[in-house]
Amino acid sequence: MSARNPGIPLDLEWVSKVRVNTQAVLKRAQQIPGRNKNKKQWQAAWLLRAVTCIDLTTLAGDDTPGNVHRLCMKASQPVRADLLQSMDMHDKGLTTAAVCVYPSRVADAVKTLKAANSRLPVASVATGFPAGQTPLKTRLEEVRLAVQDGAAEIDIVINRTLALTGQWEAMYAEICQFREACGEAHMKSILAVGELGTFTNVYKASLVAMMAGSDFIKTSTGKEPVNATYPVAIVMVRAIRDYFLRTGHKVGFKPAGGIRTAKESLVWLTLMKEELGDEWLRPHLFRLGASSLLADIERQIYHYVTGHYAAYHEMPMA
Repeated sequence: MSARNPGIPLDLEWVSKVRVNTQAVLKRAQQIPGRNKNKKQWQAAWLLRAVTCIDLTTLAGDDTPGNVHRLCMKASQPVRADLLQSMDMHDKGLTTAAVCVYPSRVADAVKTLKAANSRLPVASVATGFPAGQTPLKTRLEEVRLAVQDGAAEIDIVINRTLALTGQWEAMYAEICQFREACGEAHMKSILAVGELGTFTNVYKASLVAMMAGSDFIKTSTGKEPVNATYPVAIVMVRAIRDYFLRTGHKVGFKPAGGIRTAKESLVWLTLMKEELGDEWLRPHLFRLGASSLLADIERQIYHYVTGHYAAYHEMPMA
């Protein structure tokens, strides 16, 4: 993980001047999907890079210690050993970036990873995920409890009401309190872009979240009707770039929700490379929030190694 974002005082003048050119964003977004032309070993290398950036996630109502254990084991060994051996990647320590679970399952994940001698970080959603509609005191306590149980990263949800009504000072103050509650844990701020209305609002919310000390800004909870889309991503990563140029601090980006195919993961990596550069192609500055993506990436790697596609029962699923 990169050094934590120290945040800056809220700059309302900067926020108030934001105007996003919607047509220019949509035009740029249309260009993105056709950009990655890598084939064969180059594509396989990009897919392995994508694996290292995945926050392997389970956020289901029926999560149990058993399926969290399975998730952790899969995150520690995300691609079949024989496939990695064929690619001469078996001794590179390939893992996902983190596992992401509900606060009540953090202790289970930490225990499993410790028993497996894995240093993989545990991330936890908190602050009344996904709606963020519980009282502030409750949301803060949820962050503290997750950290207390061993979470090294906290994915908070912003208060959409404050963003939609332009109460940027109040939103900044809330996120600063979450930042303090996180202690040494890194903080990812989920903007829930599908509920913010306009690109200008998304950009402003991105700026305010970064000013308040977010180490990452994340598109979605995965529970909104609209999640990670390329136009929204362009708005957010350009806010990240502007924040870096103004402050010198690099903030990470995490698209989440609906990212299911290996092909999509390559598009996301291409977008990051073109908009922010190579440094943002690593897990300390880029994460893919996903639950089913890894299975498809592993199938594509199987195809690269063997020349044919595996039946689903041949792949150990997360």
